[in-house]
Order: sequence, then C-alpha cells, then structure tokens
Amino acid sequence: MPPALQFQQFQHDFGRHLRDPRRAPRPAGVPARRAAIYGELLFNNLTGFLDACYPVTRKLLGEQRWRRMNRAFFREARCHTPWFREIPREFLDWLPEDDGPRWLKELAHYEWVELALDVMDVSSPPHDPRGDLLAGMPVLAPALMNLAYQWPVQHIGPDYRPRKPRQTHLLVYRDAGDEVRFIELNPVSARLVELLLENRHTGRAACAAIAAELGHADPQAVIAHGAALLEELRAAGAILGVRA
Repeated sequence: MPPALQFQQFQHDFGRHLRDPRRAPRPAGVPARRAAIYGELLFNNLTGFLDACYPVTRKLLGEQRWRRMNRAFFREARCHTPWFREIPREFLDWLPEDDGPRWLKELAHYEWVELALDVMDVSSPPHDPRGDLLAGMPVLAPALMNLAYQWPVQHIGPDYRPRKPRQTHLLVYRDAGDEVRFIELNPVSARLVELLLENRHTGRAACAAIAAELGHADPQAVIAHGAALLEELRAAGAILGVRA
C-alpha cells in the first residue's frame, strides 16, 4: 500500500478507536495511555460545546444520562462540517426522536436556535425605518426564525415538564444590538409573519390575505389589528422598517 494510503488508513483506524475504544482496536504503535488521553481531550472538547448550547436539556436529563448521550453522539455521529460552532447542530440532527421525553427534541431545537441566530452571518437590506408598514413592504430582521412547536418549549424546565402537547409559535430574532430575543405569537400572528417572509406583500396586503383566509366579516378590523402588531414588532426590533 502506498505511504499516503497507509496514512489515511491509520487516520481512519485511529479515529474509530478514539470514538469507540472498546470495539475498535488501537492501531499498532500507538501507546495506550496517550491514545486514552487524546480521546478524553477530544470528548471533553465536544461536550464543552454541547453543555454551553443545551443547559436546560442537560439539567432535565441529569448528568449521568446526559453524558451517556454525549458519548453515544461522539461514538456514532459523523459530522459534516469542520466548524466547531456547528457541533450543536450536528448533535441536534443526530438526536433520536424516541430517546427521552416526547418534548426532548423540540426543547433541544429551541435551545439551539439561540446559538444559530447568534452566529448567523447576515446583513440588513436597504430599508426606511420610519416607513408606513401597511403601505410599504415590511423588512424583517435578517437573522430571524418563525417557529412552530407542538410543545410549550419556552416554559419547559425543572419546575415544568408538560404532559400534553400545546401548539406554540415563537418568533426568534437578533436585534440591532445583537441580542437574541423571543416573542410568543398566536397562530394568526405567526401566519402574518410567514406572509411577510415571502417578501412580496405590503403590510396591508398581508393582513387582507389573512382576513380572507379567516373568512372574517370585517376585514378592516383585521387590518387594524395587524397594523398594531406590525408596530409592536418594529418597536421590538423584529421589523426594521419598510423596503427602500
């Protein structure tokens, strides 16, 4: 075997051993103590990123179960990016749906969202911050997610573990001060944001579309409520203004 291929094979074998030292043999010539230290350093580095991203999940599962889950991820997952900051997303993708409480996966996603928006590389489009939100096309914060969950993830913690699903809509965004903020929406408000994210509706047209979807007897009342919500979102920093 050519030296280059031998080295690649060594890397592959050593990586398998580091992930699963009980099942994958240590490559010849690698001291056991050094391999164990190196493996532990790698695992501790990985868990540092997971601990920082998922503090509530960690606390609810308990330290022993959380570490077992971390170890299984370290052993089984195959990450698809070299970026350390993407480790929590890879963990979320790997996390089994049926391992733990029914709300666990959504809770983990909710915790990951804050990191995702914090590091999202975006820029603000041209806009008029004082523009008419009904007449113009509202511009949302560029780092923003309009999320729907089956569980009230924002309330889950040591003192509250829901037994029944409850549909939850959350608007999560990074404001002008680079703070990640969360706003709970009702289904109609979430639908309004969804329409605005299409970047083809004026505020008035989006509100009128919702009135039509609802079959509301007084569309102007819906538009008035929508206008108030748009102003609230602008004051909160979720809407930047209108397209310039």
